[in-house]
Amino acid sequence: MSEPAKLSESINPQLNERFQALLAKYAAQHPGESAAQIEDAFQLALSLHAGQKRRSGEPYLIHPLEVAHILADMTSDGTCLVTGLLHDTVEDTPITIDELRKRFGDGVAACVDGVTKLSKLKFYDREERQAESVRKMLLAMVKDIRVVLIKLADRLHNMRTLGALPRDRQERIAQETLEIYAPIAHRLGMGKIRAELEDLGFQYTDPQAHGEILEAIDSKRKANQGLLEEIRGAVQTKLRREGIPARIEARLKRPYSIWQKLKRQKIGIDQVYDLLAVRIITDSVKNCYAALGTLHGDWHPIPGRIKDFIAIPRPNLYQSLHTSVIGPGGQPFEVQIRTEEMHRIAEEGIAAHWKYKEGKKGDLQQDEQQIAWLRQLVEWQREMRDPGEFMSTLKVDLFPEEVYSFTPKGRVIILPRDATPIDFAYAIHTEVGNQCVGAKVNGRIVPLKYGLKNGDVVDILTQQGHLPSKDWLSIAKTSKARNKIKAVINTTERAKAIEIGEKYLEREARRLGVQWKKITKEQLVSVASEYGFPKMEDLHAALGYGKFSPRQVLIKLAPEQVEEAERVSAPAEPAAPAQAKPDDKDLVIKVKGLDDVMVYRAKCCNPIRGEAIVGYITRGKGVAVHSLACNNVQNLMYEVERKIGVEWARAAEDTFAVKLTVYTDDRPGILSQLTSVVFHEGSNIRALEAQPDTQRSDGSAIISMVVDVRDKKQLERVIAAVRRISGVRDVDRVQ
Repeated sequence: MSEPAKLSESINPQLNERFQALLAKYAAQHPGESAAQIEDAFQLALSLHAGQKRRSGEPYLIHPLEVAHILADMTSDGTCLVTGLLHDTVEDTPITIDELRKRFGDGVAACVDGVTKLSKLKFYDREERQAESVRKMLLAMVKDIRVVLIKLADRLHNMRTLGALPRDRQERIAQETLEIYAPIAHRLGMGKIRAELEDLGFQYTDPQAHGEILEAIDSKRKANQGLLEEIRGAVQTKLRREGIPARIEARLKRPYSIWQKLKRQKIGIDQVYDLLAVRIITDSVKNCYAALGTLHGDWHPIPGRIKDFIAIPRPNLYQSLHTSVIGPGGQPFEVQIRTEEMHRIAEEGIAAHWKYKEGKKGDLQQDEQQIAWLRQLVEWQREMRDPGEFMSTLKVDLFPEEVYSFTPKGRVIILPRDATPIDFAYAIHTEVGNQCVGAKVNGRIVPLKYGLKNGDVVDILTQQGHLPSKDWLSIAKTSKARNKIKAVINTTERAKAIEIGEKYLEREARRLGVQWKKITKEQLVSVASEYGFPKMEDLHAALGYGKFSPRQVLIKLAPEQVEEAERVSAPAEPAAPAQAKPDDKDLVIKVKGLDDVMVYRAKCCNPIRGEAIVGYITRGKGVAVHSLACNNVQNLMYEVERKIGVEWARAAEDTFAVKLTVYTDDRPGILSQLTSVVFHEGSNIRALEAQPDTQRSDGSAIISMVVDVRDKKQLERVIAAVRRISGVRDVDRVQ
């Protein structure tokens, strides 16, 4: 054993034991390879993190050591394990990337740099810092996919130990995990890590729902386990009878998967009939289809639940046959059928290939396929300046792809769920998208907002010279389509804003008696630079968008003439459209750094105190304030120049009206309980309407109500209290 390994024996016994276990894993997976760099990395991490503690009170080194163990469980290479041990050193200790490069080489230095978050001092706010850190990670992933393996291992251990953090940080980290890291794991085919990240994220984002689902599962665990064994035995018997070799795994649905179904279908957990799932793992593709035929021959399949991901694999290379059948005693259950190789790819995804990366580095073509989506995503996001827009569109791009549609010539186009013909058109080519005037689906003309379904054959109708409209932004779902539409609209809108800005300035100059012809181009450029614009056209655009008033510019160009004109004459009507007096209710919000700007809350989302908000400059109406979660925000923010910082201004005695929709069982006493819990949470009900859900035949009802709340936290308490009422299936805030 080398000298570093001997030194490790004198440290904390727990750390030493875990490190020796790591070396043993590596030796078993990579026989004959030296572990000297891993030992050196451990000693360096030990010295750099000396004295540092985690929130739990444990030595900080426990974290990088456990990250390295997760990477070893993926059968990662030595560079991955070294990076796992050192991944926090640049962020949390004095060592630099260059020092790591000299000691461990370019590979380790690049991976550590890729997972290191950006400095907190460089950015305006947390949103911008998060966006740029994620952008940096994505760029590093394109160069070396090991970066994301390390980042996912880091996030997984942080999620396993999240209980030691304060509640607000638990929620923020868990939400980010569900929105970014679990989808990345899914897109890379890493089903095992994705599943754990989702269940852990769910536990902290909605602990009440998580607890209720666990309780319901536990209450039926004994009965379900018995059913699973019965189903497993019956499946095994049928496959043996047909001579199909297979091993069979039986399991209960995961809590997060159950919760998604409850939310999607607005049902109670006692109405989830497919909690049970069986996985058949056989030896060949031929036997996968044979097993499917055997099950369908003996048990009735549920229509619409049969999916063939073997013939058409998912973009992450996932392959399997999916079906749901009515089994013994009328019990429905899900079935997945795959080969051993397919199972390995489904569980480990891109990490599975590391087992074979000796010498020629494994199947590089498959690796390229798995990260092709990432290369496209980075390309589409490269020009996106606004951090909020970047994060919003990234979440859409990471959403699991569901729809497999076809061109008339049979080319497969894979798009996110709810994608439209506009997304399809831009997926083919930018010009096809820009010139799209209509679409035929399966030979029939459909509106451009039509939601594509699996198997649709789509024929895009185009017209030379046609350009997209703003309305398309509310229809398109993919970031490629949205970015291309925004680029065209932004060019048109900017030209219009420049023209309006020039006219405003000249008109105001005439009104104030400024001798406009004597103003030189150099003076105009100088004033533009004072506002931070390199060209006069940029200042004209800002004036056209309403970001500044022409008077402000003229005061800088000819202050004496403006002051004289205002002294000797009463002010005339301004050139720009007059702004109405702000509603007193909207004074709870103000524009950062400005006091005399009219501000109003957008009716589409009705933001309330405590929510993240963003301002949008409208022409002639002041600043519209939207919640960052508003569906319309990204449609409006294609013009970054119109975005403006806003903040909550007044104290919390103001109340906000919020509309809620409650999905519940139609039973006596439900309204009485509902009004009671809302009252106990200190809220007032302004309006309430209840009616049976005519779209369903399961005895359900829909209650619409408007409640007064002081802030986001009170609203969350009201919603949580309503959800606790027996028979309530879900509560949605209407926006």
